[in-house]
Amino acid sequence: MRLKELPKMEMPRERLIKYGAANLSNEDLISILIRTGTREDNVKELSSKILSKIKGINSLNDLSLGELTSIKGVGQTKALTLLAAIELGKRVYTASIEEKVLLNNTEVVNKYFAPLIAKEAQENLLVILLDNKNRLLNYKIMFKGTSTSSLVEPKEIFNYAIRERAAKIIIMHNHPSGIVSPSKEDIELTNTINLSGRLIGIPLVDHLITSGDKYYSFYEELLNNEA
Repeated sequence: MRLKELPKMEMPRERLIKYGAANLSNEDLISILIRTGTREDNVKELSSKILSKIKGINSLNDLSLGELTSIKGVGQTKALTLLAAIELGKRVYTASIEEKVLLNNTEVVNKYFAPLIAKEAQENLLVILLDNKNRLLNYKIMFKGTSTSSLVEPKEIFNYAIRERAAKIIIMHNHPSGIVSPSKEDIELTNTINLSGRLIGIPLVDHLITSGDKYYSFYEELLNNEA
């Protein structure tokens, strides 16, 4: 069925006007972004094809420009529009993290920051800066690596912390495998950052490895071992 043959109130834009964006399906939202279909598929059918390429809506972020344009009917303009919309959504979420929020336990840290990196296909290392009362000063994804490792330069982390006048830091990274147990490299990195922080006077509060809902905290593990 061609899109024009649908009842007017079943068309994606009209549904958005009537029901609001929050009440639209993923298919309808993508349809509005890509705007048109092809001779073979109307815009809703093409949107359905895009969604069929991923496991869930969170995985839309994993599609590259090349992967999107490999879908028949999705040209560069449509693909770039989707990628721009995904990035804008991420930035809107990032901006919603409250300034000066108190980051005084690992659950709070994971709640706020896991969505920024947990679903990435590569390891991302996030640096979170705190004041002397454990309140958020600033944060930044500083390193992106391969699917199994991130190339981290401690010097860059502490240059950032000094520039922003941080009193303490937390580092956090994702494991694309979903397994949050630390690797040998993770342990070595934690020890290096911890030692450097003590020497500089900007201590490492914690290092979290996250998969989203699950996380591993070096600080909590240390406490459990000392108990």
